[in-house]
Amino acid sequence: EDEQIVAEIMRRRFFPALITHKTWEGFHFAGQEIRITEATDCYGAVVWPSALVLCYFLETNSKQYNLVDKNVIEIGAGTGLVSIVASLLGALVTATDLPELLGNLQHNVLQNTKLKSKHQPCVKELSWGIDLEKNFPRSSCHFDYIMAADVVYHHPFLDELLLTFDHLCKNDTVILWAMKFRLEKENQFVDRFQTLFDIETISNFPSLNIALYKAMRKGRMKA
Repeated sequence: EDEQIVAEIMRRRFFPALITHKTWEGFHFAGQEIRITEATDCYGAVVWPSALVLCYFLETNSKQYNLVDKNVIEIGAGTGLVSIVASLLGALVTATDLPELLGNLQHNVLQNTKLKSKHQPCVKELSWGIDLEKNFPRSSCHFDYIMAADVVYHHPFLDELLLTFDHLCKNDTVILWAMKFRLEKENQFVDRFQTLFDIETISNFPSLNIALYKAMRKGRMKA
């Protein structure tokens, strides 16, 4: 079953028939053809398999996780694929990443959602752990969903990542997080994450070494 679903997820990706001056990959989600411009010079400008897993889940579970008119923030949005799919499914999306990635992120989001989405997504800078209250004040920012795909890997900002999850998450916020397991240090982040959040595995793909988690603040997990 794992291999069958993974094969279906990977079939959502396609490549240009002809070589063009811009490097891009195509995806089929939410009834749309999505074209993502990539760069190979940094991690955040490439579509990783965890993003495809999360997009597939959002599409195939759109009744249980109805995103229409919901406030969604994606952290570490990278190329923007998850944010685009959430937007096409009706959400009010804020796609965030580091300042050097925002140009490509904005391009992809605009190209794939303009005149197609109910709400035009917002692209905003978010450096984990920095100026969180200034840029995302608790009193006025409320997100129904926090989404993240492949934000845990070999980088020195795991403390800041956990702080960011904590700051953005209200008692009724649902976190949907696709995690690829790599090295033990990064894997230990899940244990630290569970000190603040109740966590449930809602999909697991051993052939990809990826798990998809649903999480809420401690004691607030809903059935």
